[in-house]
Amino acid sequence: MLRKLSPLLALLTLSLHAEVKVLKNFTLIDGTGRAPVPNSAMIIDAGRITWIGPASQVKAPASAETVDLTGKFVMPGIINLHGHLGATVDLKQSADNLTEANVEKNLKTYASYGVTTVLSMGTDKDLVLGMRDKQRAGRPAETRIYTSGEGFVFKGGYGGLAGVNEGVSTAAEAAAKVDALAAKKVDMVKFWLDDHLGEQKKMPYDVAQAITTEAHKHNLPVSAHIFYLADAKRLADFGVNGLAHSVRDQAVDQQLIDSMKKHGTWQLAATLSREASMFAYAKTPAFIDDPFFRRGVSESVVRTLKSPEYQKAQAADPHFAHYPEFLETAKKNFKKLVDSGVKYGFGTDSGPPGRFPGYFEHWEMELLVQAGLTPSQVIQAATKNSAEFLKAKDLGTLEKSKWADLMVLDKNPLDDIKNSRTINAVYIAGNRVK
Repeated sequence: MLRKLSPLLALLTLSLHAEVKVLKNFTLIDGTGRAPVPNSAMIIDAGRITWIGPASQVKAPASAETVDLTGKFVMPGIINLHGHLGATVDLKQSADNLTEANVEKNLKTYASYGVTTVLSMGTDKDLVLGMRDKQRAGRPAETRIYTSGEGFVFKGGYGGLAGVNEGVSTAAEAAAKVDALAAKKVDMVKFWLDDHLGEQKKMPYDVAQAITTEAHKHNLPVSAHIFYLADAKRLADFGVNGLAHSVRDQAVDQQLIDSMKKHGTWQLAATLSREASMFAYAKTPAFIDDPFFRRGVSESVVRTLKSPEYQKAQAADPHFAHYPEFLETAKKNFKKLVDSGVKYGFGTDSGPPGRFPGYFEHWEMELLVQAGLTPSQVIQAATKNSAEFLKAKDLGTLEKSKWADLMVLDKNPLDDIKNSRTINAVYIAGNRVK
């Protein structure tokens, strides 16, 4: 009987060996904040790191695929805690665009830029939940989805996406809707609390508190879109888990810092690239002919961004003169919170028109360094910290037993954060992204 099974066992053995990859001779930036380690190697089996250490000590299985990365730098894939999937085609956003094909296109674009996980924040139809579930049942070769499903807006107020976010009017209605979302097993709950500089209705605090309280009954974290310091303070006191943007109307104060630390509220994302995009297109942006940007957008987008008519329309925004101020305030506030010991992650608000998936994550890292963070802090924010917020224990750092979600770079991002753009290869769960 054993003789009859031996050819099958041999075939299975070869199949298993085909899953094994050995990457060697690279400098490891593992995402933990530890010093980079030259001459490193790792063994990846079925998408997970099974060994990591000095290249001189690696013992490669006989049939493993071996990749020599001499001169390269390996860091964890980027985790974006604030994106919006599938609703934008070129520069037009609509719920009608939210198809599986368009979500898939976004995921592939993110992946090609080394963004290996994205949290889609509140503008998703149920199809995105289905795509997430399918990913988690297997081993993805594209960007991993986390989703808050349909986020909460106050009926007739600011936020969301027409055709997706219906709006709620009362605390009781909001709580019931949280229960329905929990039944769909969303990864978190998102709501908008803003009045768009006084132009629209803002969600009342009792509704925001009801959302937060009910979500916590289901052990779901809660993230809030905010703009004003006063709202950030109130929501931190409610125990909101994350602020999805920096405070932008004025400097943060010690009261907010103390409340965030007391209640475990994260500065989930700075979204500096989002703020920069609010005024970047009133002229031809400096990155328009950068091949790293161009490879992620259509020629139609490039033509529009270069168009005098489009640029004139951007500059005609009645709040246009204030957008650069908001960016600078966001930078200073994020740095102050980081320096004060508030927990922080990484996110961009990419996905809506003019906020380009993939490119914006690298621009965000550059802007965070301009805000005063070190490249090491930025990398930790975009990897280890963001995985911690998601409670994704298998993601975020390059250590034994974790998923092999990583970027191979030609240059050291610790020397210059813009070297994150020197992408040689991307792997998600050990699968090389095409």
